[in-house]
This record gives sequence, C-alpha cells and structure tokens, in this order.
Amino acid sequence: MNGAGHDEETLALAHRLLDAARQGDSALLESYLAAGVPAALTSAAGDSLLMLAAYHGHADTVRLILKHGGDANAANDRGQTPLAGAVFKGYTDVVKVLTGAGADPDAGNPSAREAARMFARDDIQALLA
Repeated sequence: MNGAGHDEETLALAHRLLDAARQGDSALLESYLAAGVPAALTSAAGDSLLMLAAYHGHADTVRLILKHGGDANAANDRGQTPLAGAVFKGYTDVVKVLTGAGADPDAGNPSAREAARMFARDDIQALLA
C-alpha cells in the first residue's frame, strides 16, 4: 500500500472515532481505545473525543474516554473545555462525571463557572461551587 492510501485510511478512522464520540457510540470507542488509539485524538478544530462526547451529552462515553486517559481539562483551539461545553448545553450528568474526574471549573475561556452564570444554569452552578 502506498503512503497516501494509508494516510487516507488513518484520516477516515479518525473521523469515524470522532463521530462515535459525538454519537455516544461507547462500544466502538472502547474497542479502539483498548487497542491503543490515544484518548487525546482531536479534530481539526482541536476538539478531543472527550469534548465531543461531553458537548453532545453522552455521560457514559465521557466516563469511558476518561478511563482510557482522556484529559478532563484539555481545551480545544478556541479555549473551551469539555466541562464548559457540558455546562453550555445543560448536561448535568456530564458535568457530574467531569467534575468527579477533576475537571477545573475555572479553566478555559469562558470557563465552566462563567458559562453557568452567563446561561443562568443555577443547578449546574451549585455543582461547580
């Protein structure tokens, strides 16, 4: 196989895994993460598997990615963290998983704490106290 074909296959797999994170496909992600795919895999915009799973409200998938070494505080290229994404979307269950894993509510721009205030997510503000 030539190098270009291998690169295309690698890119296609990366897109498939990023889509799996968006969709909460924990079974697919588990098989690849267990086989050694890095939990720190990111999209072209710097969105990690963890960021995508958190932003789309998949608490079990977030838990899985964290188990495989996902960084709860890794910001994307815009300075947004998975916790801030979950706060913005109002996913309390994801917020609980991330804070339980040590996610910093003051990291990123805006931070999760700032996002909770901006969007009047009083229930989540209490979780970040």
